[in-house]
Amino acid sequence: MIRVTDAVRARGARTADALRREAHAVDRAARAARAAWRSPGRERDLVVQSLKAAAAALLAWFVASDWLGDPMALMAPWVALVLVQATVYSSLRQAAQQFTAICAGSLLASAAQALTGDTLAALALSIPVLMLLANSPRFGDQGIYAATTALFTLTSDPVTVSAVGHRMGQAGLGAVIGVAVNALVLPPIHLRDVPENLAALAQEAGDVLHSLAGDLRHDDGDTQSAAGWSNASARLERRLDALRSARGWSRESLRLASRPIRAVRRVPQAATPAESEDERWSRVTGHIRALTRTLAVAADADRTPTPPDGPVLRSYARLLELIGDVCHAESRRLLGAHADIRQDCGVEDAMRELHERLQDGLLEHAAHGAARTAVLGTLLLQAENLWTETVSAPDDRDAPHPVTG
Repeated sequence: MIRVTDAVRARGARTADALRREAHAVDRAARAARAAWRSPGRERDLVVQSLKAAAAALLAWFVASDWLGDPMALMAPWVALVLVQATVYSSLRQAAQQFTAICAGSLLASAAQALTGDTLAALALSIPVLMLLANSPRFGDQGIYAATTALFTLTSDPVTVSAVGHRMGQAGLGAVIGVAVNALVLPPIHLRDVPENLAALAQEAGDVLHSLAGDLRHDDGDTQSAAGWSNASARLERRLDALRSARGWSRESLRLASRPIRAVRRVPQAATPAESEDERWSRVTGHIRALTRTLAVAADADRTPTPPDGPVLRSYARLLELIGDVCHAESRRLLGAHADIRQDCGVEDAMRELHERLQDGLLEHAAHGAARTAVLGTLLLQAENLWTETVSAPDDRDAPHPVTG
């Protein structure tokens, strides 16, 4: 009876957990809808691209079926739908790949049907070859359309020269409509993603430094804390990867986007921070990663290096906290707020005083052995590197970075 009761409870807990996840998903969808309605952003871009894809498919169907009267009009809206991509350049590239794949599938399937005279034999002859072609890097992720087109060709209609020509013509029509709609109707230009991701990276860097400072201030340098530091460093790396991806999308979205198109899209001429900012925050991320690694080694009881004494650690924690404040101020600046903590001379003076105190502590530790000295020296070096990249960085970052493409 107890086992039955436990099983019922476990099933009820799983059901409740599933319901909570669904409720969270619905809430996220509602927030995304409200964000798309209120102001420009990723949510509105997603809505625009979705409506453009639907419009391209409807237009392709109208042109192919109602205007041209083609009985095989399915191919045109299908191709148009999938070619409304995140950038105009990717639409053109994938249009070429998909059209080539569709032509290859149609021609190879037709040749196999003519050679064998049997649908099953033609499928067995053509599909394996087309699946091998689908994995070719030249087709990208569009190679699968070669095999699916062969299936349509061999199973839907009598395989004739006219049918193959119609299918390829419809694919070309759909590609032209999909690319044209994507390029001429609110063309996707991803510029706001770079400052958003850069600000998120600066915010995450400040959060990690504050977390480290809190642990060091309370002498929580144990194995569990070390695992948390490693996880925080990994999150920061993922933020950096997201920034690099956003920069790549921004750069690609400006390719083939002419000035008239940008004017229609109302693209600001100084929309993104300079790429040197990416490099600077990449170095900040590297210094924090090295810092967390040093602290994790010092927290390991089985390793020779040992952490510095409590008072020195608390001074170091305060220094990391102030640098974290600078990172948070940088994040707000990147989002448009006029905030720069470095203008506060008292804060910078406090940081210099802490740095001098830590250097004195390094001399004191040197008199008591090399193990603590090595750890404190490494930590101080990483703090100096962070200071150089954040507090002492040049003040030309607010200069506008012109959009090029």
